[in-house]
Formats: sequence, structure tokens, C-alpha cells
Amino acid sequence: MAMWVFGYGSLLWNPGFSPAETRRAVLRDYHRSFCMLSIHHRGTETDPGLVLALDETPGATCTGVAFRVNPSEEEPVLAQLRERELISSAYLERMLDVTLDDDTVVPTLAYVINRDHVQYCQFDLETQAQMIARSVGGRGPNTEYLYNTAAHLTEMGIKDADMDWLVNRVRALTQ
Repeated sequence: MAMWVFGYGSLLWNPGFSPAETRRAVLRDYHRSFCMLSIHHRGTETDPGLVLALDETPGATCTGVAFRVNPSEEEPVLAQLRERELISSAYLERMLDVTLDDDTVVPTLAYVINRDHVQYCQFDLETQAQMIARSVGGRGPNTEYLYNTAAHLTEMGIKDADMDWLVNRVRALTQ
């Protein structure tokens, strides 16, 4: 069986590998949310940023991308994803069914938020914007993460009203 990886945030614009196939996909009962404090990549422990995570929410949907991994690259891709995504135990590695753009359902590797982890958070949009506008981590400014993700969602025709609001607010805060 082919290995698929679900991208909904930075994997959209930086998967870290060359997929054999890329397909638009929908994951049910989860939504994309800035609900994870970033203390490594886009912030620090003393000034955390925010990154996206899949937050389990019955009835919700998250539209993103399913990447099929070349069979000969499955082991190294899995190792690279684990090193990147499991830097702390805030993400849980799960196999979740997604529906591809042709209605085919495939199991995909996905990283979902661990709601019991100290990095799990729920902030209003204004607080999110304030944090994203000022935070910088090992992979650069939190604004870069927001802008790149939003741009790729727009390119794919995926509407995300909260993401659009955040982009506009963060731009206003940083000008």
C-alpha cells in the first residue's frame, strides 16, 4: 500500500521531500488551527510563536494536500518527518483517512495536536495575530510561516476566513 502524507500547514509549501503525486484532499472531523505554541521553529520558550495543528472537532473538515511518497523513499521520508514534526510531543502521529479530489479514500500519515500537551492552546484571533507578529524561532519569523501557508491555500483555492483575517491583521501590526 502506498504511503500518503497529509499537508495542511507548512507541508503545503515545504514538504521536505519530492512527492510522487500531489492531490487535493479533505480530512473530516479535524480543522486547521493555530493551536500549538511554537517554542522551536517559529518562537522560543520565552516568546512562543504559533503554528498550525490539526485539532479534532467532530463535523469539521480540513482541506489540504495528500502527498504520495515514492516507495523507495518511504523510510527516509518517515524518518525526516518524525525528526521535523515530533521535535516535542505536542504532535501525535496518526493514520487518518482522507478523501482525494476524485472521491478515493486513502489512509494518510497526519500530525495532530495532543490536547493534553503544554503547547496546546486556544487563543482568540487578536491574540494569535499579536503573537505571530512578534515571534521568531529557529526556522525564522512566525510571519513567514503565516504568509507562506496563506499564500499556498489561496493558490489552491482553499478558503480559510480565519487565515485571511490573520494575514490582514498581522500585516497591519508589522507595518
